[in-house]
Amino acid sequence: MKYTVITGASSGIGYETALAFAERGKNLILAARREDKLEELKTEITNKYQSIDVVIKSVDLSTAENAHAFYNSLQGYELETFINNAGFGDFSLISDQDLNKVGKMLHLNIETLTILSSLFVKDYENVEGTQLINISSRAGYNVVATSVTYSATKFYVSAFTEGIAQELKTKGAKMQAKVLAPAATETEFAQRSFGTDSFEYKGKVAKYHTSKEMAEFLLALYDSDKTVGLIEEGTREFSLKEPIFPYSEPTTK
Repeated sequence: MKYTVITGASSGIGYETALAFAERGKNLILAARREDKLEELKTEITNKYQSIDVVIKSVDLSTAENAHAFYNSLQGYELETFINNAGFGDFSLISDQDLNKVGKMLHLNIETLTILSSLFVKDYENVEGTQLINISSRAGYNVVATSVTYSATKFYVSAFTEGIAQELKTKGAKMQAKVLAPAATETEFAQRSFGTDSFEYKGKVAKYHTSKEMAEFLLALYDSDKTVGLIEEGTREFSLKEPIFPYSEPTTK
């Protein structure tokens, strides 16, 4: 049995992606902090698709120790796809940032994603059909005002993942690495970024996608041979692209 791993699966894009992969008959390993939400998702999936195995892992991935422990807990499973979706943002001016919150964001958006991506590539880069999909942001391709630090974390995710994709191709590896870059999406992202209990997208955000739509875009990226799935600036249309950042091949003297 092969499994698709999805972090940040308790809500939003991760939740809908789990449902989308379940519809395709994929066994799932779902990770997030909120065990009750994971149990709800597991019940929803198993009620619809009795043949699918759903494993839930309640874990706070904002520390390196937990990231390593989480990956080690997967050793008994054969993995096929690893989707690093866990992450959060911060909407504030640099001078107003809560550095405790920013520190956790840096650990989760950058450090944990790097650890899990690196370990997965190390173990599975030569396994046919494997894919690493990291969730970046439109803000990972252009800096967004009042979200400079968050944008910087997502620039890292975009460049890091595109670099992995290029490296794997250069090596002739069997794994594909891909990056999804959503724009405004109706999830819990905004309320956590603003530090509020709720946020209503309708009437406040001119153009946005639902989590279900974003999961459909992720599947389109998964099915393609492209590296980047990007929401275009302005039109907010989804497009599939080759790597965007310049990449220099290794040179020898």
